[in-house]
Amino acid sequence: MTKLILDLDTGIDDTLALMYALGSPEAQLLGITGTFGNVTVAQGVTNDLALLALFGREDVPVYAGIDHPSTAERYTPAPGSLRFHGTNGLGGAQVPAVPTQTVQAMSAVDVIIDAVETYGPDELTIVPTGALTTIDAVLARRPDLASRMRLVLMGGALTVPGNVSPFAEANIHKDPEAADRVFKSGADLTMIGLDVTMRARLPRADAERLFPADTAGGAFLAEMLGFYLDATAKTAPAGEAGCCLHDPLAVAVALDPTLVTTLELDLRVDCAEPGRGRTIGDPERLLAPSGRTHVALDVDADRFYERFCKRVSMVARSRC
Repeated sequence: MTKLILDLDTGIDDTLALMYALGSPEAQLLGITGTFGNVTVAQGVTNDLALLALFGREDVPVYAGIDHPSTAERYTPAPGSLRFHGTNGLGGAQVPAVPTQTVQAMSAVDVIIDAVETYGPDELTIVPTGALTTIDAVLARRPDLASRMRLVLMGGALTVPGNVSPFAEANIHKDPEAADRVFKSGADLTMIGLDVTMRARLPRADAERLFPADTAGGAFLAEMLGFYLDATAKTAPAGEAGCCLHDPLAVAVALDPTLVTTLELDLRVDCAEPGRGRTIGDPERLLAPSGRTHVALDVDADRFYERFCKRVSMVARSRC
């Protein structure tokens, strides 16, 4: 049983990542920590509470993380985030559930520290799917925990272009300075970047099959996915059908690393223009690699997709 903490900026693919975790019998979800990216932290944790109520899993606690980049005093979602996730992060769809729990008083930084101290890297995996600011704050307070921390993050791009600039992927670009420090911290880190997530896609026909609109929950999920699919169709090159399953793939790899083939390469993040947010090999560590940073370069997309459909469909049909 793998214990998980999901560090979410809960937009549409984060919702699917949460469903994948809840539908995985080998996973024990210890909690959700909120970061920023697709939405603000306040909106993201509001979405988390409602989704957990919808899925009948209010036993999973929700914690708020740091709500702004390490180099700024506030955060506002970028136009690209609004285009793909809408103002509420869920494509404007309203979750048909009223939560009975509230955000926990304990901070996300404190809960991650406690979890890493309690469980070793063989038991616990943290899956960040937005900005790495909260993870950076954990390591700034407790750098000694890097050797005990296993991260499988959605973010970055090594061999393909970025999605917010020719160089940068969106999650890393939200706080490049924090991401750079996390990459250099010595934590056991697997980067699930655009190199592989752009090859994990959900076609429209399958979305309609997985989330039939014959229940309130199914109608919500169908509306949410319809927004995401429409937004993707407006920007995707010809022939690239369906929306990308960025965040669900990171959760899937956290539970089964054999889904991807990785390259051991210590990384750094460019923090200055024109390449701000670019993830690239760290020249200072090329001759003395740590062996603790793994970059996914290939994915067994068919095997992942089969699991994705089975698990999210089970959650949708049993809880919604």
